[in-house]
Formats: sequence, structure tokens, C-alpha cells
Amino acid sequence: MRSKPIPLALVLALSGCSLMPEYQHPVSPISNTLPQGAAYGEAVTQGGLLASQLGWKDYFQDPALQRLIDVALSNNSDLRQATLNVEAYRALHRIQRADLLPSVGVDASASRQRLPDDLSFSGEAGTSSQYSVGLGISAYELDLFGRVRSLGDAALERYLATEEAQRSVQIALIGDVATAYLDWRTDQALLELTEATLDSYGKSLSLIENSQAAGSASALAVRQARSLVEQARVQQALYTRQVAQDANALQLLLGAAIPADLPAGSDLDGNLLATFPVGLPADLLLQRPDIRAAERRLRAANADIGAARAAFFPSIRLTAATGTASADLDGLFEGGSGMWSFIPQINLPIFTAGRLKANLDYTEVQKEISVAQYEKSIQNAFREVADGLAARGTYGKQLQAQRDLTRTVEEYTELARQRYDEGVDSYLAVLDAERQLFAAREQLLSSRLNQLSSEVALYKALGGGRLEYSQDQEFAKRS
Repeated sequence: MRSKPIPLALVLALSGCSLMPEYQHPVSPISNTLPQGAAYGEAVTQGGLLASQLGWKDYFQDPALQRLIDVALSNNSDLRQATLNVEAYRALHRIQRADLLPSVGVDASASRQRLPDDLSFSGEAGTSSQYSVGLGISAYELDLFGRVRSLGDAALERYLATEEAQRSVQIALIGDVATAYLDWRTDQALLELTEATLDSYGKSLSLIENSQAAGSASALAVRQARSLVEQARVQQALYTRQVAQDANALQLLLGAAIPADLPAGSDLDGNLLATFPVGLPADLLLQRPDIRAAERRLRAANADIGAARAAFFPSIRLTAATGTASADLDGLFEGGSGMWSFIPQINLPIFTAGRLKANLDYTEVQKEISVAQYEKSIQNAFREVADGLAARGTYGKQLQAQRDLTRTVEEYTELARQRYDEGVDSYLAVLDAERQLFAAREQLLSSRLNQLSSEVALYKALGGGRLEYSQDQEFAKRS
């Protein structure tokens, strides 16, 4: 009795079986509400514009900064490495996906062999030839328990995770360039302030020295005036060094020299950055690419478990070929020269010394590690956003208070000069007022830098910067 072939539909049904566990989205380890209190103000809004929906060119409004970010996105080595990592994982995904289909190839061969009489079946020496042309299927695994498909799913998720990692690098780069630029501009402003103050201190010193020569100023006043000059020189050297180091740090991020034709930057007190409302914590799951990457890696670990489970079950590999063969080249395609071969191979693991169980245990532990990493990424994002909101809720008040303080010290300095001119006070009061004024102006610039830097950090923490997905990623998502 002839055996009936296994219906194709049955093979396909078996191939659709999978031992991969159903993916369960981890419970969010953060609160449903952001922190509240005096430090946070009214920063949280319902349904506002998300940072990820605001393009970086819309957020960073300084023309010089926009030019620098463009240069960095074209030349930065870290971003280039992240892009190459995406290409590498894309290739790995394509390699793994190819295992789902059989490999078909054409093989042609020719051989001639001479045997001596003592080795020939006929007892006579002779030369034999063999020619063949065939179409074959290499060892193709019937994915009965979903092992190959699970490995393919894992490769896809890791590929998509690298896409998200690339986006994280890009967002971080944009934020780092902005921060470095703000440091550079602020130190330039501090250097200009110091040089102007040094010039003012120098004039005051000359005035007091002349007064001492005339007998109307004490040596104490001269020493105090000279100490202010020396302090200003110290600050001048400090800010000169910091401006150079800031430029070096900025060039490292750019991956190139600072453009010679860089546009003029906006005033530090102007509108360098746009403002945007902050949504609820659930929005973090939709915006932060590092969170999405962590979940992709978690899904990949889940798929690895399916492959490890399937390894316990039999695997079937098929090798087949069909074609024509002949001892004469002329008879290669004549009637009766057809040939075929069919080689099924079944592997049933019986004793593996615990290797398969250990591999399954390893994949399950790796999944738990991925869960912990996913939770950690959410907690880290929550903390960064909370810190950013605390900075937004307080730096505005701090900056306004510093402006008021600086204005008050300016008025105090004017009054001190007026009282000196009227002969009411000594010049020591003027010197003390100038010292306080310089310190107040220094702190005002530093406070403005801290405010701007905190807004950049909040923008990064919220996954800011609308960036387009590549065509490769969209193709992989549809796979």
C-alpha cells in the first residue's frame, strides 16, 4: 500500500506553531502623577503639545545654534557609530529572516576518473565520465515549533531597538551641542564683563593712587583697590581658559571646526529656546526612545525563550534535488537521464547533559534582566522629568530675584559714587559697591545659563526633537 504524502496545508499548520510565551507588558513602576509642590508650579498640563512633537529647529531658535546642530548631525562620530550599528542589526535581521524560506540553487558538475584494472569492476582499466545539472533545496528546517520564527522575531526586535538607540544618540547630541554652545556664549559674556570690570578697577586704582599722592586717600584704600584689580585679573585668566575649553568641547561634538561664517547668535536674555507644556507621565512611554528601545529588547528576550523551548522538540530538515545526469555530455538532456534525491533529517534530542535546560534558564533570566532594565529606564526618565520640572518651577523666580538684586546693587554703586563725590564717604565704599556689582552680574549670567541648560535637559528628558524614521525601520515594522 502506497503512503499518501503529507498535505501541504498540514505542514503549513504545523509550521505556524510557536512556543514563544505571550508577551506581557510590565506594570509601570512609576506614579501616575508627577511630583507636586512649591518647586513644580503649574508645569503639568493635560493634552498639551509633547516635546517629541516639536522639531528641534522649532525649539532651538538661535540661528548660530541651529547651524552648529546641523554640522554635528552631519559629522559627529558617536552618531555615525550609532547609524552603523543600525545597519549591522538590519543585516542580521535580514539574515535571520532568510531562514524562514528554503534556499534554492542550481548546481552543475562534471568529473572524469580513470581506474586501474585491479580496482575496476570489469577487471579492465578504463576512464569514466559523469555530468550532472540539478536544481536543489539545501537543508531547510520545517519550523514546526516556531524556533526559526522566534529567532527572527528576536532579531527584528533588536534591530528596532538599535533604531531607537540611534534616535537617543541623536537627541542627546542635539542637547549636548546646545548645552556646550550656551556654556561657550556665557563664558564669552563673563569674559567681556570681567575685562570691562578690570578696566573700571584699573581707573579706580589710578584715581586712588593720585589721591594718596595728594594726601587725601589712605594706603588701605590703595591696597583694597589693587586687590580688586588682581581679583579681576584672576577671573580674566579663568574665563579666557574656559572660553577656549568650551570651544574645544563644542568642536568635539561637531566633529569639525566651528564654522568661520557662523551667524550671529541671539542675545542671552532673548528668546533662544521655545517653550512647551509638559504632559502626564504616561506620555513618557510614547516619547522616550530609550524606553522604547528597552521594551524592544524585552520583546527580543521573550522571543529567545520561544526558541529555547522549541529546541527541546524534534527538528526536521529537508534536502532535495532534481535534475539530469549522464556519463556523456551529449546525453545530459536526453530521455531517461533524469535524477532526483530527497533526504529528510530528523533530530530528536535525548541526552544533552542539561545544555538545553540551562539554555532555557539563561533566556528566562535574560528576560528578567530586560524587565529590570525596562523598569529602570522608566524610573530614570521619571526622575529626569521631575528634576526638569523642579528647575522650570524655580529658576524663573531665582533669575528674576537675581535681576532685582543686580539692579539694587547698581543703584547702590551709583549712590556710593555720589556720596564719594559729595565728600560724605571714602572711596572704600565705592570699591565695595563695585565688588558687589561684579559678583551680582557674574551670578546673573550664571543663573541665566543654569535656567537655559535646565530647559535643554527637560527637552531631552521628554524625548524632544521630532525625528523622522528611516525607510528601513518602516519596512522592518511591516515585516
